[in-house]
Amino acid sequence: MALNKKGSRRIAVDGIEYRWRIRRKPSYMQGLCWTPMTYAVEAANVDQPGTTLIVTSGQAHPSNWLGVETEPIRPAHVAASIREARSQGWDPMLAGAPFSLDRSAGFIPQP
Repeated sequence: MALNKKGSRRIAVDGIEYRWRIRRKPSYMQGLCWTPMTYAVEAANVDQPGTTLIVTSGQAHPSNWLGVETEPIRPAHVAASIREARSQGWDPMLAGAPFSLDRSAGFIPQP
């Protein structure tokens, strides 16, 4: 799966360029704050798309339908997620199924 270039942001972590993107519209479950927001990361500047990293954050999607306030995902959070995923075995250059990283500890779903 390749990320759409439109709407993605670039970040360099440990000398490697990545692109990351948050889905513009929340999924149904994210809109109701039942599940936390996710974002995707992939290596940039490669000919063949590799494994995509799917990060589950610990906060609600900013466009949720309940008006729950959230903090924006900052590049420092993305960089920390990339480093953690790399330490757990994610290789962004190899093709394969998406690699999931769950950083949602402390997320409390809305009733």
